[in-house]
Amino acid sequence: MTDQTKNSASSQATKERVVIFDTTLRDGEQSPGATMTHAEKLEIAGLLDEMGVDIIEAGFPIASEGDFRAVSEIAANSKNAVICGLARANIKDIDRCWEAVKGAAQPRIHTFIGTSPLHRAIPNLDMDQMADRIHETVTHARNLCDNVQWSPMDATRTEWDYLCRTVEIAIKAGASTINIPDTVGYTAPVESADLIRRLIETVPGADEVVFATHCHNDLGMATANALAAVAGGARQIECTINGLGERAGNTALEEVVMALKVRGDIMPYATGIDTTKIMNISRRVATVSGFPVQFNKAIVGKNAFAHESGIHQDGMLKNAETFEIMRPSDVGLAETNIVMGKHSGRAALRSKLHDLGYDLADNQLNDVFVRFKELADRKKEVYDEDLIALVNVGIDGEGDRLQIKHLRVICGTEGPQQATLTMAIDGVEQTTEATGDGPVDATFNAVRNLFPHDARLQLYQVHAVTEGTDAQATVSVRMEEAGRIVTGQSADTDTVVASAKAYVHALNNLLIRREKSGGDTPEVNYKDLT
Repeated sequence: MTDQTKNSASSQATKERVVIFDTTLRDGEQSPGATMTHAEKLEIAGLLDEMGVDIIEAGFPIASEGDFRAVSEIAANSKNAVICGLARANIKDIDRCWEAVKGAAQPRIHTFIGTSPLHRAIPNLDMDQMADRIHETVTHARNLCDNVQWSPMDATRTEWDYLCRTVEIAIKAGASTINIPDTVGYTAPVESADLIRRLIETVPGADEVVFATHCHNDLGMATANALAAVAGGARQIECTINGLGERAGNTALEEVVMALKVRGDIMPYATGIDTTKIMNISRRVATVSGFPVQFNKAIVGKNAFAHESGIHQDGMLKNAETFEIMRPSDVGLAETNIVMGKHSGRAALRSKLHDLGYDLADNQLNDVFVRFKELADRKKEVYDEDLIALVNVGIDGEGDRLQIKHLRVICGTEGPQQATLTMAIDGVEQTTEATGDGPVDATFNAVRNLFPHDARLQLYQVHAVTEGTDAQATVSVRMEEAGRIVTGQSADTDTVVASAKAYVHALNNLLIRREKSGGDTPEVNYKDLT
């Protein structure tokens, strides 16, 4: 153990607490194409609660009936975390938010309004009118709920005097948390720290509330700005798993949490996060959102603990601390990559999955085991990443209305390529042939022959799970129809098969979205809220 690690451990008891506010299910889900199903939202909320997140912003209840139901159910099921809902600065939004979160053991209402000149122009309110609106809505929220958070959207581009005025109004009206959003990722670390510090020093009553920071990553400084805000006096960080969020994303939970843990010598703050659960939830969010994690992403990227340089490898063999400032196990990553094969049994698979952060029920394990054996027959070696893909991506479910049964593709240097597809639609098998500009295009055309639709393919992404020509390909697709955006994922050693399954997975999700929205009901657009 290094002196730095020893000092960090010995000072842990004296560290000041920083609250972690996760908005993956609200701001993160606003990323185009990152919409999650009801079941996926409940699953992610459970994982966040289990890992020690203090506050879960579960959604924007007035946005849709689906969002309201998800927030309500998350609130009812929460065990430890405060459950928060978002509401615009009007009575109807706040009432709907309270209806959704009031079933939580610890509910919170988060209301906001844009205070910068650009945002004041949208509702056409002058400074005095907006000040009255803030007082009215925060007071109303406080009369419903003891725990109220208020945010001046685009705070970092709001005039200093007016920002102080609105923050004071919100505090006097009963807000117990004041969140300062850098809505468009405009600020820099020195400004972030100074802004929080000056507000605490200047605004009457500021010493009696918690200040929070909410940073976007448009200039790549979200994590730095969040940590700087903490140095300035903020004691709540708003963040998302994998930095998911609007445009370039939000502050990444895993980055700020590990920065505080590793650099406790200069940032004497503690969180309640069980960091060994980070990798598992990162992978799960990547899967359900359809946003793969870039290989060189800090903390959770595939290359975060990989060493290829000869100098680095030599140093690692002699002393891992030479080139690693944290251990892979600190974030829940297996330090050894034991290879599983076709002779491995259920017990070995269960043990391996447990090491990777997955504790499956017997029926889930049986399902994964069958697919593991099928994969082991096709691959010489099955690595950790292969098993993770099997668990996270899966295959067509028995309850899906669309299921691929057989696929045969003819391709080569002479086109067009041809696909013969058999697909079950509501239990009835149908077969068709189609051609296209490449095997994947031909396959997608065959799917459209059997299931005509107007959904537009927005994204088609393939990446290899492991190295080698027999590697599994993980395919992600994103589709849009009438304002509804859905994603689909699948994995297979055959890229075309994985592509077909991902495409059909997205169509099944589209069918679910159609049913929930009543066919033609448009969804509320709530982009760029904070």
